[in-house]
Amino acid sequence: MEHFAKIKFLGASGVVTGSKFLIETSEKNILIDCGMFQGLKELRELNWKDLSVNVKEIDVVLLTHGHLDHVGYLPRLVKQGFKGKIIGTAPTLSIAQIILKDSAKINEEEAEKANKEQYTEYNPAIPFYTIKEAESTINQFEVEIEGKWIVLSENITYRFQYNGHIIGATFIEIDMNGKRFVFSGDIGRSNDYLLDDPKTPEWADFLFIESTYGSKLHSDEDVEEKLAGIIIDTIHQKGNLIIPSFAVERLQTLMYILWKLYKENKIPDIPIFIDSPMGNNVLEVFKRFPKWHKLPLEEYNAMCDHVNIIQSYKETWETIDNKRSKIVIAGSGMVTGGRVLTYLQQLIDEPSTTVLLVGYQAEGTRGRQLQEGAHEIRFYGKYYPVKAAVKTLEGLSAHADQQDLINWMRNIKNIPEKVYLIHGEPTALDAFRVKIKDTYNWNATIPKLESVEEVVI
Repeated sequence: MEHFAKIKFLGASGVVTGSKFLIETSEKNILIDCGMFQGLKELRELNWKDLSVNVKEIDVVLLTHGHLDHVGYLPRLVKQGFKGKIIGTAPTLSIAQIILKDSAKINEEEAEKANKEQYTEYNPAIPFYTIKEAESTINQFEVEIEGKWIVLSENITYRFQYNGHIIGATFIEIDMNGKRFVFSGDIGRSNDYLLDDPKTPEWADFLFIESTYGSKLHSDEDVEEKLAGIIIDTIHQKGNLIIPSFAVERLQTLMYILWKLYKENKIPDIPIFIDSPMGNNVLEVFKRFPKWHKLPLEEYNAMCDHVNIIQSYKETWETIDNKRSKIVIAGSGMVTGGRVLTYLQQLIDEPSTTVLLVGYQAEGTRGRQLQEGAHEIRFYGKYYPVKAAVKTLEGLSAHADQQDLINWMRNIKNIPEKVYLIHGEPTALDAFRVKIKDTYNWNATIPKLESVEEVVI
């Protein structure tokens, strides 16, 4: 007797963000990731819609990792009636907890500010979810270990496999009636500063693979040399270097590189300020889970001692008012919110300021606008002229590039029945589809948002 599985592409399909993939079977309904859409307004508006499936019938959520575009919709899922377990590795759930609480706090503060200053088109503005709703969601978290097959039902088992990218990140293998589904999550790079190389799958009947950099190879620029040059230029100009940064992994990597450059006498002892409450919490996750990264404790402690960690908004303003040249690393990485907005509001109109972008900038974000040369930028309903120099450091991406992605598939012994390209913009998806065909002679498909596939298992 044939068994069937329905796959519903509820996010990260034809776009990068909003990862959500539902597998419906006669035994269990499994949601892989539950992320928010980010970037273009038309995408962000999708976050406010209920899912197009019966949420109460979802049995379990499996998380690849803790980034907002993979976990940020969870409180809305719970609000719509999801009662099951939300399962991930211990560091992933620690990161997800930090991100959900921080996101909820920002949601509440921005709604309050929008209502107070009346720059909202909604009356009144309401938070996407509240701190109370985030905490209720976290109560449904359950840890499973990496590398071990876990029984979900009579004919379904799953396993988390180490994947680099950020601390705790995994790809997920699900075996159903002898067929294997592999969800890549976000794949890390080899030779990462802080993380080990990703593991790779050995079998995949149905492969769901991210394509963020499916059309690109990362620059082979010398990251340390370029960063040192930018810092020295900043000091000569008596200016400020502002680095919008993702709080998870990118911030810790930057801290480590800056410490390394100072230790090797490649930069002077310029003050470094870390202004990211969430980033500070992530540092604690690194301390708690030493087996998930390769930074020795003594290096970790030395790196933390080398920087000034800002604890309050009052200190943010004291840092801005301090006229001495400095480096400020602040969230968020795509300049969509967080403390970095305060610094840019005050300093982006000064020619001595340099803004350094150090990660992927999604369409529709302020980071992408800056990267593409916008002459003015909007914060909280007002426009500010961009007179600062805007630079990009490409070598720090935590995502695999096209060659890394191809290499990640190299140990798959069979020819997959289906390869689905997800988590990419249209040009990246199509270029990666062609590359897979040329390399492995596999036919890959690019599912559309809200599309449904039925497969035999």
